[in-house]
Amino acid sequence: MTLMQTAPDTVSGRWNALIRDVTAGRWHSPDTGARVTVPFGHIDIGDGMAANARDALEQVMPAESYAVVCDAATADVMGAEIARRLGAKARLVVLDHPHADEDQVRALQAETKAQAALVAVGSGTINDLCKFATYKDGRSYSVYATAPSMNGYTSSTASITLGSGLKTTQQAHAAKGVFIDISVSAAAPQYLIGAGLGDSLCRPTAQVDWYFSHVLLGTRYATAPYRLQDADEAAVLARSAGLGRGDHDAIGYLQRLLTLGGLGIAAVGMSHPGSMGEHQISHWIDSFAGDRHPGTVHGQQVGVASITMARLQEHILGMEEAPRITGWRPDEAAIRARYPAAAVQDCLTASRVKAMTPDQAAAFNDRLAAVWPELRQTLRAMMLPSAEMAAHLRAAGGGTTPEEIGMDRGLYIDALRHCREMRDRFSLLDLAADMGILDDFIEEIL
Repeated sequence: MTLMQTAPDTVSGRWNALIRDVTAGRWHSPDTGARVTVPFGHIDIGDGMAANARDALEQVMPAESYAVVCDAATADVMGAEIARRLGAKARLVVLDHPHADEDQVRALQAETKAQAALVAVGSGTINDLCKFATYKDGRSYSVYATAPSMNGYTSSTASITLGSGLKTTQQAHAAKGVFIDISVSAAAPQYLIGAGLGDSLCRPTAQVDWYFSHVLLGTRYATAPYRLQDADEAAVLARSAGLGRGDHDAIGYLQRLLTLGGLGIAAVGMSHPGSMGEHQISHWIDSFAGDRHPGTVHGQQVGVASITMARLQEHILGMEEAPRITGWRPDEAAIRARYPAAAVQDCLTASRVKAMTPDQAAAFNDRLAAVWPELRQTLRAMMLPSAEMAAHLRAAGGGTTPEEIGMDRGLYIDALRHCREMRDRFSLLDLAADMGILDDFIEEIL
């Protein structure tokens, strides 16, 4: 990308300048010229967050009592200290190997029903559990980030696994306060730091998929999310080796990039800016791997999937002639056999949205042929080279292949082949399958 609206702050005390412009409604959308509004009122990136917890929470989320929710690791890192600072108003709740699923949401609601508000101390799972539990029962929550592993701190949706095993994105609500401690984040396990970079590397692949869907299928598109991230993406990639060393400022830039990514999604009211083909692969693994799941976290999977998608996009966009597809008719018998009964209808519904008759496929091909020369160049300008993405991810301590994150290659191939069946968004992964080249691509790269 070449758009540059705001230069990144260069002094650690000014991590929050652009963020505060957005949360205060002072930042204008490049798409409409209107002031952007987001549901987040207080986001703070800095150091020493636990020491100031009492004053901060009384300011942004005053309550008669708090449940400070963490797991064993995050209790040691920051949770116990936050509870101590809150004094008699706080109860420390330490979850044992939590998972963000419906059963644990209900269990957390029951466990904390006597407390007026929740304080999440952790990253993806803890945050999603507290976010969704309080959304369902009408309480407020705030979050203290302990690792730069994903952008969900500034998301008003939650990733929740249903009883069927299907991982879904559920409507939730925004945290009253988001507190991101750079020093604590810099001490996080290296795989979580790599996961944070992996999650942010979806920007180019998601943007290519989203814009392609916009041009060919009329999906709404906006540039605002990418304007917010543009300068900080460059700053983070320039410091990828620093991420591998736990460098304070490198971690600060990564946390701010992830924060701005979440705010970009909030600004447009849809997750497409940072969740297309690469996330579809990761969601399939989380939903359907079962006992084959290696315990990898979201950002690790998205990092590997983003590199795969970048390679696929490079292959397709390297074609001089416009791709041509045949109409896809989902094999509904195979879908019913492949998935748990409770997930079948969701997968059938998503697949049917993307199904095409021969006439619809012919019309798609005509549209694509008419715009291909210009579209191809536009999409290529949005990309980062896959080799460059892989080099940055390895420098940050992340894995770039299924094997490097401890995932069975067969599981990953299954995800590539079948993930289109669980989501109605059209990506270049769908395009490759409809062109008849996906299996050859998989064989070539894996």
